[in-house]
Amino acid sequence: MPVVAVLTFALAWWMAGYLLGRDTGRPVSARAAAALIAYALGVAAWTVAPGGTSAQILLCLPALGWAAAAVALVSDDVPERRQIERGTLVLSAIFLVMIVALPGAGRLVALAPLIGGVVVMWRFRDAVAPHRLPAAVATAAALYGVALVVVLGPADLGHPVLALAAMGLDLLVLGYLAAVADAVDAGERLGPDLRRSAVGAVVAILACGGPATLTMLAAPDRGTVVILQFVLVAVVLTAIGPAAHLRRGLDRIAFLHDDHLRRDRAALMLLAEALPRRASRHRLATLTESEFHRHTRRALENFGNPGRLLRSPLIDLPAVDRRLAGQAAKPLARAMELSAVLRDGVTRLKPDGVFGTTDLWRHYNALHYCCVRGLRPYDRWPSTEGLDRDALRALEWFRGEVPRRTMQRWQREGARQVADRLWADLTRADPRWRGRASVSAPPTRAE
Repeated sequence: MPVVAVLTFALAWWMAGYLLGRDTGRPVSARAAAALIAYALGVAAWTVAPGGTSAQILLCLPALGWAAAAVALVSDDVPERRQIERGTLVLSAIFLVMIVALPGAGRLVALAPLIGGVVVMWRFRDAVAPHRLPAAVATAAALYGVALVVVLGPADLGHPVLALAAMGLDLLVLGYLAAVADAVDAGERLGPDLRRSAVGAVVAILACGGPATLTMLAAPDRGTVVILQFVLVAVVLTAIGPAAHLRRGLDRIAFLHDDHLRRDRAALMLLAEALPRRASRHRLATLTESEFHRHTRRALENFGNPGRLLRSPLIDLPAVDRRLAGQAAKPLARAMELSAVLRDGVTRLKPDGVFGTTDLWRHYNALHYCCVRGLRPYDRWPSTEGLDRDALRALEWFRGEVPRRTMQRWQREGARQVADRLWADLTRADPRWRGRASVSAPPTRAE
């Protein structure tokens, strides 16, 4: 058991850290990571007390996490998405109480929300990218359900250790599928970045997991020793998954009084993180008009983040090339020019005259102040440092008169206008894009 337990725990913990390190703001990645962490803790609890209540509860929680992740795979453009998300949250809370309250095999009720989440995803499978993802998620979820039945079912269906390992494999596959969905949605490459992280995880498991396993075998009846070994493995694998976030945190401490050095190192780390995830130049040529609009909206949302702009397919726009005047600029320079192109697109939305809050101004205000300027009007205590008179008026207007959901709708509408202009420029610059608005692109694959 210790050999299998350490290996499955380490792999699940690493994959969870990798998903969180890619983008903590993505619901699919966050929910899949939560499912993997719950499984890893369940394996540790089962090793200390096989068949214990805590272990059973923890092993059921991934079903709730993946029910929510399956729903999050559906595009935001689906009108029912908001109601589905609310229903998922309420049902997850209800089933969590049931999992804790019911004994033994009764905890298999956790499979009900998982089935529901997969059914919802399948119902809106046309709004999931890539298009083959729903079938893969449904298959892996079904295999996880079978393994959970073997572990918790009333009948003796086999050795639970093998079922636990199979469950971990299924969840790793689901975690990989979440990474694929994230990469496709962001227009990034997955392969190089995942390989780099996986190699580090293998080295860490061999260096740390091996001694931890031997320690558990040498002290099999000492629960405290076993728990400490799992903690050690978790700490080491945490440094592999979200390594970039950890390095930035250490820099804030080590270079607390050296802002210049900290900013320079942050810029270099952004470049190092983004390069393995940056799609090849031909990626732009595969985009349909709807995908182009989506990437434009995402680029505007990430306006103040050069690392994310560097990973955007829009970084290879002809407009960016023209601003560089044919120079073979470094990646960060291209990201800066992309931000300038986006800023110009937003500026074109500005009506004539001084600042206003009429209908003519809503798209410009929503994009210029909340994306380009980086205002956060709906924070409890929004920062006003360095804001001019118009920005302060915009901040007050958003907070007092514009609901958050309305502002987000204006941003989407404004981003569509910016994208339309960029798309028109793209089709003029290269005739290969002409007439592609009505042509469906083949299923996108994460490299």
